[in-house]
Amino acid sequence: MPRKAVGYFEGTDSRLLSYLVMSGYDTIPVSNGLDNHGNCVGRVTQQNRFDLLVGYLHKITAQPDDELQCADVFHICKTYSIPLLLEVPAHLHEAARNLLPEAPSMVELLDPAHTLDRALELLA
Repeated sequence: MPRKAVGYFEGTDSRLLSYLVMSGYDTIPVSNGLDNHGNCVGRVTQQNRFDLLVGYLHKITAQPDDELQCADVFHICKTYSIPLLLEVPAHLHEAARNLLPEAPSMVELLDPAHTLDRALELLA
């Protein structure tokens, strides 16, 4: 059986990624289309989909003229049933939800202290 793959945006905590690798998951860098961190998330297909995406909120928010918008990321998550964990300090969750009113249910805001537990839960 193939290993599950976690796509991560630039800046994701290396301790989280190391723990995921040691737990048997592949970690693959993902770009927001501007930072050239890895494969552009806008090019995800059924053949190269991830089992989970992880990153910080600012990696999916874009300027109005940017090619890839958060709605595009959400569309990919919905189309391919990919959970997206966005790390946002707990005291900023309400403000973050106001920035992302169209976020589908598979997009979760998590305090960074809770990301690993939730990631492992979703990957199990």
